[in-house]
Amino acid sequence: MKTILIAAVFALLTSILFTPMVVVYFRRRGFGQEIRIDGPQTHLVKRGTPTMGGVAIIGSTVVGYLVAHIVIAIRGGGGFDLSGLLALYLMVGLGAVGFVDDFIKIRRQRSLGLRARAKFAGQLVVGVSFAIFALQRPNKFGLTPASTHLSYVRDISAIGLGSIGFVVLAYLIISATSNAVNLTDGLDGLAAGAAAMVFGAFTLISFLQFRNPCGAHPLAGCYDVRDALDLALVAASAMSACFGFLWWNASPAQIFMGDTGSLALGGLMAGLAILTRTELLLVALGGLYAAITVSSILQTGWFKFTRIRTGTGRRIFRMAPLHHHFELGGWEPVTIIVRFWIMGGMAVAFGMGLFYADFIGNG
Repeated sequence: MKTILIAAVFALLTSILFTPMVVVYFRRRGFGQEIRIDGPQTHLVKRGTPTMGGVAIIGSTVVGYLVAHIVIAIRGGGGFDLSGLLALYLMVGLGAVGFVDDFIKIRRQRSLGLRARAKFAGQLVVGVSFAIFALQRPNKFGLTPASTHLSYVRDISAIGLGSIGFVVLAYLIISATSNAVNLTDGLDGLAAGAAAMVFGAFTLISFLQFRNPCGAHPLAGCYDVRDALDLALVAASAMSACFGFLWWNASPAQIFMGDTGSLALGGLMAGLAILTRTELLLVALGGLYAAITVSSILQTGWFKFTRIRTGTGRRIFRMAPLHHHFELGGWEPVTIIVRFWIMGGMAVAFGMGLFYADFIGNG
């Protein structure tokens, strides 16, 4: 538990102290955000605010994880574990895709960066390589970082996917979650605050799994999760990195995370869900992201359907994603952010309730 706290503290300090340096550097380089012209007009005043702040979140997460392992090494413990490294690989890899997207927006001074096909191709390469590596290197108990079974709060033994099926599912989860966080990142601090709650939940989940492993002598309710402590270190570091970044990203934001941050955070959430065997539980934990994504899908689908049927496209919401609907309805941005944080917190509490109910129910 002390090691997890060390990871969290150092990630928090690094994020709080490092982010303003990133702000200054990006301002000098002219790395300012371009605002979509079809979005809320109130956002136009934010044009030029430094973006790509996700590098601070990613860097702080890595620092927290590394410092924790230095402490472990000083105490005579082992080295890095494969599961933690894979989770960070997914975070950094998708962050790199987002960085390229953000950089193109800045260089060409437009709100569109990578084209959709190029972005999905980048997510495909990172996601599929993660999934393949996650099925390698079994430990002494025969556990690989990921499992070929579908999981809820643990593996569902009756639903086996096979290696190919798992790779496909992993890519779908990674792509869906990273894009969902990207859609949510539309108001100052909204995505970072909600992400911190989700990573806090994964910290507790992986810690409980670490304290109740199956090992050589399985007991009722034990968890077949490889390297659970390492995953707790990553989750705790990411949680604190988000909190530290939020200090500078809260309204009025001095820096935006950009696609660099949103794709990285979404990818890490997906990776933690896959590696902790809680894939379906991610839908509950990330309920806010799911709701915002569904709002965009409904808006687009209904517009296309009504245009085909009547010749005139109609919309369900004033604007999608969902937070822009309330913004155009006259809600103050800060009010929307706080209420959406409450929704995100309720979703995380519900997801943790499901996990803990299974934990208690299995003794």
